[in-house]
Amino acid sequence: MILHDYWRSGASYRVRIALNLKGITYERATYDLRTCAHKGEIFAALNPQRLVPALEVEGVILTQSQAIFEWLDERYPDQPLLPRDLMDRAVVRAMAAIICCDIHPVNNLRVLDALRCELGADSEMVSAWIARWIAEGFAPLEAMIIHHGGTFACGNTPTIADCCLVPQVFAAERFAVDLNPFPQLIKVAQHARTLPAFGAAAPARQPDADPQ
Repeated sequence: MILHDYWRSGASYRVRIALNLKGITYERATYDLRTCAHKGEIFAALNPQRLVPALEVEGVILTQSQAIFEWLDERYPDQPLLPRDLMDRAVVRAMAAIICCDIHPVNNLRVLDALRCELGADSEMVSAWIARWIAEGFAPLEAMIIHHGGTFACGNTPTIADCCLVPQVFAAERFAVDLNPFPQLIKVAQHARTLPAFGAAAPARQPDADPQ
């Protein structure tokens, strides 16, 4: 199993956490997104969308983190990433979708590059853009975690919601977003970070990470 990856990619970070929670051993093939290494023909032949993550397994390339989560849970049912309760499963999927569909896509590298290069946004404008969409997504997540959360985002077991939340908090911290309005969200993210599966997936722990 090979994870096509970039150390600071939030979507790749999610999948690393999920693989670690499942106890799955995998190799990494890394692409520096800053130098457009993922846009080369070799990677394009594997993933025509030219985005990470892509999970190469059993002769198939799986893309999109949420689809990879679902495949992992069906292929490796031990240490499930979704709760048993039907309603809780829907809540967890909704939490993950807020991050994967509403926050992350408008703040990923290609969108930020378009803001800078095509629309002339300066660093202050880009930072304001990032903070806006993170806050708009974190506000409902905070309310959902207050209602459904325990030690983790939903209940007392890590799920795909936590796999998505921790990388998004990392991104918020990286861009100095004010997280004071979201105390319960931060509490469960900090707790998740204490687990070895989350710690081993952290960007700074990856071999291709920038020297600190």
